[in-house]
Amino acid sequence: MDWYHYRFRSVWDLDAAPDTVFGVLERAGEYPDWWPQVREVTPVDERTGTARFRSLIPYDLVVSARESRNDPRARVLEMEMTGDLEGWARWTLSARSGGTRALYEQEVEVNKPLLRRLAVAGRPFFLANHALMMRAGRRGLRDVLARRHTV
Repeated sequence: MDWYHYRFRSVWDLDAAPDTVFGVLERAGEYPDWWPQVREVTPVDERTGTARFRSLIPYDLVVSARESRNDPRARVLEMEMTGDLEGWARWTLSARSGGTRALYEQEVEVNKPLLRRLAVAGRPFFLANHALMMRAGRRGLRDVLARRHTV
């Protein structure tokens, strides 16, 4: 087993139209407004930026992210990451009865030295930390969409 490698998959059912959800998700610079663990996003240019994440476990992860796909027709957003995490993340949206199904997938290698040293013993905590972060993100996105009163 590669203790530094993580693959995540989350499905969020949202009560808003896919194009509305896509419009919120494609504005990564606004994630800190609604996703508490996304502490900071600093744009570098139209397709790249840096992001800082922190959840319950007291460590920050900093990545440089580059948009590799922004396809409103297919409703796919994808980015490549380097830094404390190296890999990719992707949103794929589809219509469902009453709203949108948002599939989040991420595959990364952990580069942060402390997390690599704690890889075996810390893995259950890192997985739980990620799950909590995703739950808070889903809640924050639902709140943003509810304020827009869109379905």
